[in-house]
Amino acid sequence: MTVFSLVLLTYFMVVSGFVYDVIVEPPGIGSTQDPATGAVRPVVFLPGRVNGQYIIEGLSSGFMFVLGGIGIVLLDLALDKNRARSVKVSYAIAGISSVVIAYVMTTLFVRIKIPGYLR
Repeated sequence: MTVFSLVLLTYFMVVSGFVYDVIVEPPGIGSTQDPATGAVRPVVFLPGRVNGQYIIEGLSSGFMFVLGGIGIVLLDLALDKNRARSVKVSYAIAGISSVVIAYVMTTLFVRIKIPGYLR
């Protein structure tokens, strides 16, 4: 379990852009001014730049990738023949939910990041 935790933590750091964040030192979140009211609004996703990111953007995307991976692990655990049926059903429901949530949110992140992509 310790090795799995270390591998999962390393995976999270790699897919969330930890190395990019250390080298480039981007801001945590950005801001934009609303043209109608003049109020400053926080921006989590750096729009229009595929090769750039804010820190929160990378962490949230990395979390969604890890959530999808954990969902696949839960689906694998649901196939174990030595578990009770109720536990297998619970693992399957949690796994499917995790994979679906991760997919939908990652697709949403891509649509925010690149407007008009795949439409």
